Amino acid sequence: MATKGIRKPQKALTARFVDTVTEPGKYFDGQGLFLRVQPNGAKQWVQRIVIRGKRCELGLGSPPAIPLATARKLALDHRGAAMLGRDPLQEKRETRSGLTFEAAVESFLSAKLDEFRNEKHKLQWRSTLDTYANPVLGEKLLSDITLQDVLKVLEPIWQSKTETASRLRGRIEAVLSWATVAGHRKGDNPARWKGNLSEMLPKPDKVAKQDNQPALALGDAPRWRAELARRDGLAARAVEFLALTAARSGEVRGMTWDELDFAGLDFNLTPAATLATTATWTIPASRMKAGRAHRVPLTPDAVAVLKGLVRTESPYVFPAQRGGMLSDMTLSAVMRRMQEAEVKAGRTGFLDPASKRPAVPHGLRSTFRQWAAEQGFPRDMAEMALAHFVGNEVERAYQRSDMLERRRAMMAAWAGFLRGESGAADNVVKLGAAG
Repeated sequence: MATKGIRKPQKALTARFVDTVTEPGKYFDGQGLFLRVQPNGAKQWVQRIVIRGKRCELGLGSPPAIPLATARKLALDHRGAAMLGRDPLQEKRETRSGLTFEAAVESFLSAKLDEFRNEKHKLQWRSTLDTYANPVLGEKLLSDITLQDVLKVLEPIWQSKTETASRLRGRIEAVLSWATVAGHRKGDNPARWKGNLSEMLPKPDKVAKQDNQPALALGDAPRWRAELARRDGLAARAVEFLALTAARSGEVRGMTWDELDFAGLDFNLTPAATLATTATWTIPASRMKAGRAHRVPLTPDAVAVLKGLVRTESPYVFPAQRGGMLSDMTLSAVMRRMQEAEVKAGRTGFLDPASKRPAVPHGLRSTFRQWAAEQGFPRDMAEMALAHFVGNEVERAYQRSDMLERRRAMMAAWAGFLRGESGAADNVVKLGAAG
């Protein structure tokens, strides 16, 4: 068995071996070329070569982008160049200096994406850079990017989308930092905050909080739910399920049938039988923002939404028409059309009480949180329902329970409120206090 750091003299490598090997170590092909396999599974071609009397290691890229045949040709070209007195290492460094920001993003993400904890985080990284940074920086050489260029990216959204802009700044900084270490650029990082952008932009926590997602007013919630129930389509059902569970859009859109546990469920339950179901939705850690599994109690209202769906060959509960997950914009479009219908009918529609902007799917979580607080539900229980961290690290170590059954009662009361039942939480609060 191969172990990291041990040379392995052997016959020439094969393309199949390169594709399938996972054991960490160095696998030699001959002529100084070897494949380095890291403990995390990452692979890299490396060539040991003597350049002008000095022994060096030259990186040749990674499979499968650089297959075995290409790596051998590169190694042979470098040996020939060195024998003629040239310096292939210096030539490589000079070639790197011409890398654009857009190309650097691709190289950075190919090297770092595996470190991100879930698919949503990976998509967000690429999406924010593609949407905001690449239109300004994409075609610029890394060596030419200045503080003013970074400001051109950030200033248009620093006030209106502060949280997004702050994350974007950190991502640009990470890409440029990688580029510096990799030899693609020199000098200070123009996206650095402290002592740099901090002198040009207001602190994020001092900016007026305009980046909050518009929430549904509590007084509008029952009418909104009734209007939503009258709408056809899978996206409308996904929004309805999202509202009933207080989940995030990505969690609902990525939900698969094997995450649902209907053990002992009576599918003839009516919404009035609010505490009768034990159905549970378990979201795996890989799909959670906090990086840990989360159990969601499903009330009869939520089960009724699932019961009305037509199950297809797709593993997703709410699949897109052409396969895969529904997009976030598809869910947003449902609420946008509801708002447009309200305005067309001469009503103000479903607006956030503070910002007066139309409510959006993510804002429904804020609506739930406000309702839970006004109904007197324990703060920790409401935060758990939203899959937020509760308490500090020590407190979480001692808090082993996720209050599933108490949360089931709370979510049943929330569903009752959305149906327009006044006082739906009265008995549940007493149950919660006793539990």
